[in-house]
Amino acid sequence: MRSIRKIVKAEYRPIGDLITYSPMPTGSIDMIDPFIFLNHHGPQTYKPNNKGLPFGPHPHRGMETVTFILDGDISHKDSSGNESVIGAGGVQWMTAGSGLIHAEVSSEKFKEKGGPLEILQLWVNLPAKLKMGKPWYKGLQNIEIPVAEFEGGKAQVVSGEFEGTKGAFQPETGINLALLFIEKGAKLKLQVPENHNILCYVIKGELQVNGKQAMKLHLVDFGNDSPELQIEAIEDSTLLFGHAKPFDEPVVARGPFVMNTMEEINQAYADYQSGKFGSWKD
Repeated sequence: MRSIRKIVKAEYRPIGDLITYSPMPTGSIDMIDPFIFLNHHGPQTYKPNNKGLPFGPHPHRGMETVTFILDGDISHKDSSGNESVIGAGGVQWMTAGSGLIHAEVSSEKFKEKGGPLEILQLWVNLPAKLKMGKPWYKGLQNIEIPVAEFEGGKAQVVSGEFEGTKGAFQPETGINLALLFIEKGAKLKLQVPENHNILCYVIKGELQVNGKQAMKLHLVDFGNDSPELQIEAIEDSTLLFGHAKPFDEPVVARGPFVMNTMEEINQAYADYQSGKFGSWKD
């Protein structure tokens, strides 16, 4: 089986009244190329007449955001003209590319009525050849995302493929992402190419992963020495599982920009400040 280098607990980093855990980066793990950032918001319950999510207009360049709405909703708007409200079980995929401004807030209905909320946001790097590509966005509701069933559970296949089921998104970078819902006692054997890096984050429950205990809010960091994985659910569990061939390129991240050099970061700030990321209208 593939070796496990370490199992890292997410760091608690609340954003105002929004419960937030950060599995990556932390003091223990910087990134798992090409996966560069992961935040886990919630679970929590908002009261009626709340302010909702705090992520107002802000820019991005050089990377992609994949947002999993486990509970609640997100109202998306960006400077390319895209708007959507995606509910529980849905996923948003945004390619920032050469640059855009976006906001991710709660819908007016959620702010009025309140309710449970839990969200994951993953940042995926773009290789140098795609960093200045055209921005792109698509939001899909739960019903629009393929599901692969296995004994004792199911996978919501977000991108690439999982056990022969093609995902809802097929990014140029070949990123594979799925949410696994595994019932207590179920066992799952997976094959991942040895040269792919694995993203494995336990959202809920408790698992045995290649014989080691992985509790909720923990990230499993694997070596690259075997294609074989064995997962057993000690409790009903939810797992973010992904894998991809690493880009093996320099990564310079500053604030909302992820580029290959500091010069490109400085140019991103200059371009944003001069209005090249588009205009924002409330």
